[in-house]
Amino acid sequence: MRRDPVTVTVTGAAGQIGYAILFRIAAGEMLGPDQPVRLKLLEIPAALPAAEGTAMELADCAFGLLDSVEITDDPEVAFDGANLALLIGSAPRRPGMDRGDLLSFNAAIFAEQGRAINAAAAEDVRVAVVGNPANTNALIAASHAPDVPLGRFTALSRLDHLRAEAQLAEAAGAPVRDVSRVIIWGNHSGTQVPDLDHARIGGRGAREVLTERGLGQEWITETFMPTVAMRGHAIIAARGGSSVASAAHATLRHVRDWVHGTPEGTWTSMCVPSDGSYGVEPGVISSAPVICSAGGWRVVPDLEMSEDITTRLEASVRELRAERQAVQDLGLLGPRTR
Repeated sequence: MRRDPVTVTVTGAAGQIGYAILFRIAAGEMLGPDQPVRLKLLEIPAALPAAEGTAMELADCAFGLLDSVEITDDPEVAFDGANLALLIGSAPRRPGMDRGDLLSFNAAIFAEQGRAINAAAAEDVRVAVVGNPANTNALIAASHAPDVPLGRFTALSRLDHLRAEAQLAEAAGAPVRDVSRVIIWGNHSGTQVPDLDHARIGGRGAREVLTERGLGQEWITETFMPTVAMRGHAIIAARGGSSVASAAHATLRHVRDWVHGTPEGTWTSMCVPSDGSYGVEPGVISSAPVICSAGGWRVVPDLEMSEDITTRLEASVRELRAERQAVQDLGLLGPRTR
């Protein structure tokens, strides 16, 4: 029996990440090979022709799972009946803009989208924020959607998580499939905290494997952690543009695990509303290790944290608090957080 289609809303659909992800969603890579999808593409008016061209290409692929494609510049139309919302589009920093300008511009965008989600999305909607600053953009959207459970709003740290897995695999001379249980803590920014203290490589502790290869704490703090945290900047320097295919892939993995569950015996990293775990105060959206099941998520409890990781996480949370305060000072947080 054919399943009912799932409605997936993608913002910034004509952008590079949107273009990279839409065809993979339509091919079943996000929700599975037997799940039909309806795509709703939200764009600014100037980008609607590009979105129309993307829709033509989607039609030309004749995807058996693609039920329909709708293009609009109206958020309430875009989020009407949405079961999944991928908030990819955001305003980039332009010359002459300071961080306050960037936060203000994005706050207006994500506030409008949060209100539209609150008004029009399906009761089971799940929201994954990709556009940066992702953690704070997710907080803004959630603050304007008080009728949607807060846990339905997440932001992307899966790309950082995958980068950490790749760096460990390379250092250990192991296939990346053998790496598990890395963690990304904190903000999706340069202050993020890549943590390998609980990681496994081929069923063994990552530190044990690295020590055998002559890589100790100095490599972890001077090479591993900054390489993961600053990988996006390195990619911009190398290719003249930000991460596209890897960001799209990480978004697919984020949603797929959220919907279908994380593999047994391991976890992933997601930016989620804090419940006070690990000293992260409620009221911020911070990356943590989570286990997904039955369409939900829960933070992995009671993990030991070194003094260094704790100190770094505190610094990252201070940054998140400062971003939240900046948006609050602009009067752009919604009724959930007032």
